[in-house]
Amino acid sequence: MPRPISQRRRRRQAGLTLIEMLVVVTIIAVFAAVVGPRVLQRADVAKKTAVRQQINSFNTALGAYKLDTSLFPSNEQGLNGLRVKPEGVNGWQGPYLPQELPTDPWNRAYIYKYPGEHGDEPDIISYGADGQPGGTDMNEDIVSWKSK
Repeated sequence: MPRPISQRRRRRQAGLTLIEMLVVVTIIAVFAAVVGPRVLQRADVAKKTAVRQQINSFNTALGAYKLDTSLFPSNEQGLNGLRVKPEGVNGWQGPYLPQELPTDPWNRAYIYKYPGEHGDEPDIISYGADGQPGGTDMNEDIVSWKSK
């Protein structure tokens, strides 16, 4: 017995056709192609901003360290001197950082040099995404003596 016309129409309208699915997938792909790179670029900018903020935090802690001890940590003590009292240092009132030493957003340790090559304060460096000196964009070094 043939089905009534209303049942046939409902059945045809219940699902999506292949062409409709292809149109939806194409729209999603175009959206991802346009928006995706912008989102990733924002993430890259956020990483650089996080490094600059962390270097500023180190500089603040180093200033407090110097006020208490009259000197900056040596290269051997490094930034760890802000968390653990170095032997033979008088006046240390730390820890000067509230948590363990963080790594940069690329999971590498910050480079600490004292005496610095760019003034009287220590140099603090993150080599960026590639972990190598120099570079541009995401591979650019982020350093304590330049503010951007």
